[in-house]
Amino acid sequence: MAQSFDFYQAPGHLVRRAHQRAVALFMEETAGFDVTPVQFAILNELIDRPGEDQVTLAARVAFDAATSGSVIGRLEARGWVRRVPDMRDRRRKLLWVTPRGRGRCTADARRGPAGPGAPHGAVV
Repeated sequence: MAQSFDFYQAPGHLVRRAHQRAVALFMEETAGFDVTPVQFAILNELIDRPGEDQVTLAARVAFDAATSGSVIGRLEARGWVRRVPDMRDRRRKLLWVTPRGRGRCTADARRGPAGPGAPHGAVV
């Protein structure tokens, strides 16, 4: 007789559950910052590499150009990111985090929960 499929041990199911947990931890740790995991990744990349172009940024944070473009548009509308055309190639857009955007990714948010025995850091 054939054994039934153990759904709870299937790699795809386990990866999905791990992702759900990672997002839940991220949302707990950054609750006061009003930022999504995708926005956090983009803002942190721009804090570390100011003036990065939009295509390179998308590749660095592992998002497709359409997704990152729409997220960057929302970040720009909130005043968290400044987007300007490159003077050498006006088709290319360069990005900087504004002081308001930097406030969403303070050292506390980047580090994760403070205090002894904290089981994890910020999850992106």
